Amino acid sequence: MQTSSTKLKITISVFLLFYILVGSAYAKMSSINGEKVQLRSGPGTKYSSKWEYGSGFPLKILNRKGSWIKVKDFENDTGWIFKQYLSSTPHMIVKVGKGKKKKINIRKGPGTKYKVVGKAYYGVVFETLEQKKGWAKVKHQSGLTGWIKRSLLWGF
Repeated sequence: MQTSSTKLKITISVFLLFYILVGSAYAKMSSINGEKVQLRSGPGTKYSSKWEYGSGFPLKILNRKGSWIKVKDFENDTGWIFKQYLSSTPHMIVKVGKGKKKKINIRKGPGTKYKVVGKAYYGVVFETLEQKKGWAKVKHQSGLTGWIKRSLLWGF
């Protein structure tokens, strides 16, 4: 027979395990909320700026220190961003074709049988609208909406 103390310990253990598992699945990715947001070499404005990101740029969250978040971008550059400049709105970036003039297709539907409605180069950022069977429905800031093969993108 279990005592109320044992039941409480089990309940707390289950809750903590759930919190750890759910917490690790959530908020691992973020995107830039603002224009010309500085990626800094350390957690504070006294640290040098390494890069400047535009709106929607997707980032992977690595760590937190106070109001500063350590992030990594799709080229594996790491640094710190003040938390108010990060958003949970999903975005993706074209990760293929670096250093080439190669464009990827943006299609009307989720598959190669659909008509091409646009093209995009390496480094172009899109808002993520939906994901389906290895494809992502995305929207560019210009208003162009379409589907891109997920393996050509990085983000969430």
